[in-house]
Amino acid sequence: MPELPEVETTRRGIAPYIEGEQVREVVVRQLRLRWPVPGRLKTALCGQTIDTVCRRAKYLLLRSSAGTVILHLGMSGSLHVVAAGTPAGKHDHVDIVFTNGRCLRLCDPRRFGAVLWTTGAAETHKLLRGLGPEPLSDAFDTDHLFTTSRGRRVSIKAFIMDSKVVVGVGNIYASESLFTAGIHPKTAAGRIGRVRYERLVRAIKQVLDKAIEQGGTTLRDFTNSEGKPGYFQQQLQVYGRAGEACLSCSSRIRSLQLGQRNTFYCPQCQR
Repeated sequence: MPELPEVETTRRGIAPYIEGEQVREVVVRQLRLRWPVPGRLKTALCGQTIDTVCRRAKYLLLRSSAGTVILHLGMSGSLHVVAAGTPAGKHDHVDIVFTNGRCLRLCDPRRFGAVLWTTGAAETHKLLRGLGPEPLSDAFDTDHLFTTSRGRRVSIKAFIMDSKVVVGVGNIYASESLFTAGIHPKTAAGRIGRVRYERLVRAIKQVLDKAIEQGGTTLRDFTNSEGKPGYFQQQLQVYGRAGEACLSCSSRIRSLQLGQRNTFYCPQCQR
């Protein structure tokens, strides 16, 4: 599944091509995605100019004066900017065609993505209004994480993957951040002190920043808006490396199941 760095990479990839451009038509070949594509999207968006392309958590927001398109890439979705009239493939479900001759195309083989429309403030949409702070924003800091964690018995890995606590820290980046901070993933969130949370906040920001610089992580399906893979996988310290030597201490990386997710850690470096 595309995580925050992959979605941010996509945002940066498509924004220069569609910001300030007028929509000529919307082509919907498959109405049934994770949620039905709204029938009013075609008429509501046509003639509108995309003012900005923003991201909130793993959602992309295409803002216009009439409303906002809310896009989610689901498990295997991707967005590409192609020339209008380019023949559609089997899994190319939605096109937003612009008067400049370009087309923003959603490809989603598993159809777990979403294309929605809202005329209200996007931040108040039911999918967005309960989300926690962005991990790369000033709102995500030691005080927030420490205060929110008090009394929580849930594992620290599950805690930082909770989108109500902080958005966009998916399975890969949670494992990598906890390794960088030296925290065992099973540790109860409420038992971690302020100093260790300071290290964890710093680690999350560092890991996500580095992943965005590298264009995300390619594990299965992710390619960016130009069809190129992300390269952060080459820098993974623990994720997917069970049985291999830790790059810091040479101990064997271990894996366990937490919340039905594979979790990777170093038993020596993470306590």
